[in-house]
Amino acid sequence: MLQTLTIRNLALLEQVSLDFEAGFSVVTGETGAGKSILLGALSLLAGERADKTIIRQGTDTCEVEASLWLSEPAPLDDVLSELNLPVCDDGVLLLKRSLSRTRAPKISVNGSMCTLGNLQRLGEMWIDFHGPSEPRRLLKTGCQLELLDLYAQNKDALTQYAASYSNWRDALAERERVAQQDQLSPDQIDFLSGQLQRLDALELTVEAIETLERDFGRVSRAQELSELAQGLEAGLSGDDGISSQLAPMMRSARELAELDEDGKTLAERLNALSIEIADVAGEYAALGGQFSFEPEEIESLQERMNAWLEVKRKHGGDIEAVVAAREALRSQLDSQGDIEGTLAKLDQKIASAEKIARNQATALRKDRAKAAQALSKVAAKAIAQLGFKKAEFRIEVSASLDLGPTGDSDVTFLFSPNVGEEALPLNRIASSGELARVMLALKTVLADLDAVPVLVFDEVDANVGGEIGRVVGQQMAGIGRNHQVLCVTHLPQVAAQGSAHFVVEKDQSKQRVEVSIQPIHADRTMRVDELARMLGDRNARSARVHAEELLGQA
Repeated sequence: MLQTLTIRNLALLEQVSLDFEAGFSVVTGETGAGKSILLGALSLLAGERADKTIIRQGTDTCEVEASLWLSEPAPLDDVLSELNLPVCDDGVLLLKRSLSRTRAPKISVNGSMCTLGNLQRLGEMWIDFHGPSEPRRLLKTGCQLELLDLYAQNKDALTQYAASYSNWRDALAERERVAQQDQLSPDQIDFLSGQLQRLDALELTVEAIETLERDFGRVSRAQELSELAQGLEAGLSGDDGISSQLAPMMRSARELAELDEDGKTLAERLNALSIEIADVAGEYAALGGQFSFEPEEIESLQERMNAWLEVKRKHGGDIEAVVAAREALRSQLDSQGDIEGTLAKLDQKIASAEKIARNQATALRKDRAKAAQALSKVAAKAIAQLGFKKAEFRIEVSASLDLGPTGDSDVTFLFSPNVGEEALPLNRIASSGELARVMLALKTVLADLDAVPVLVFDEVDANVGGEIGRVVGQQMAGIGRNHQVLCVTHLPQVAAQGSAHFVVEKDQSKQRVEVSIQPIHADRTMRVDELARMLGDRNARSARVHAEELLGQA
């Protein structure tokens, strides 16, 4: 639930801070007063892209921030953790977004910096916008299928089917690639085989390549390394080395130890030093022996190193790229060796994947057909409440020949607004007003299944009027029992139903136009005044009486 919203320097609005309550809130105002500013602020927090033209003229920065309270924050917290963002404290989500003319934009979620993409992902979880074009979406079969799947609660089944459908399509694409692959000539196969043999001859592991490069380095500098090792050995254990110089010192140390007790420890340390020097001298001698190579060994190292440098230069510069090239060559030769066999295996894989996908699509279609019967009944009742006393509404589900991303179901919404007329697809008979009412009826039925807590309706009742307007308001108020609903409306019958009422006004009496947004639901006089304006004349007694009646009925 949206709790607070603060807007600074957005379009014509300088600053406003609003508090919201649960239930059904309405937003009204003259045409062009700036009601879109409120919706624009919410869309910014939902992650909609924006440019600097929305910043109020004469200012450098536009800011929008909000706090939301979530009764069940766990799903959102899971996504926040996945995005490395702080989870909600006591179920409260804090959002802030600023745009600057001279600096980079900033987004924060619960006090931490956030990307626009992550803000969009979070927005999908807390707010849903329904604009004036929403009823026209009903003419698209994709929208009709989406609404039916929402009612049938097919989300998990659709996810499983999508994975199976993707596996099947991938197998088809692989078969097409192999089938269109040019057959190599014998000479080409011999050439590629020779390339693969050269790669196989090398031990392509990180450890083996490091050993090869180390040994080749030793061969290249064998004489220098050997001379250094021999010189160190001689300096430690030769005739004039450290060991020879230590010998008389050792004798003096033993004599001192016999004469004075404190000298024993020092004599032992000197003796240990003599032993360590002898060990190090021996290890230098052994190391010097490693720098002695037989001619055959030198030749082998040279050949292996040349081969490694050649393949490294040819296939990408590191061992991972060379290994990938080797596997690609092997795969190409394997497929060339038995293209028909490869195609046969792929055909089996395709058949198996298609069978799984078709079985899941059939199960989805059966679930949809069952849900279509139930949704047809409840939607027809809701449509009847919107002025179609004897209208007919039903949903037909049929099987299509081909599998698609959502299965093998063709879904058609059929509607007849008048008794005695044949029900036809919506795109063949429905006017804009009829579409609006059908969509509102479906939204009413499906609202309880929508997990998004905040629903925004932007003049979706534009083609509805008269007594039906009151019913529309009642139905939106009904949706508000399980969601927080914000509705921008020009219908007083709808506005009167709101438990909260915000008025947007544009003041052009000063040197600069200003837009304001204020709550009026706590002041009955102001609310009657606004409803009377919407009825035609805020000063007319009849309009004010009618406004009072609308509030009383609500």
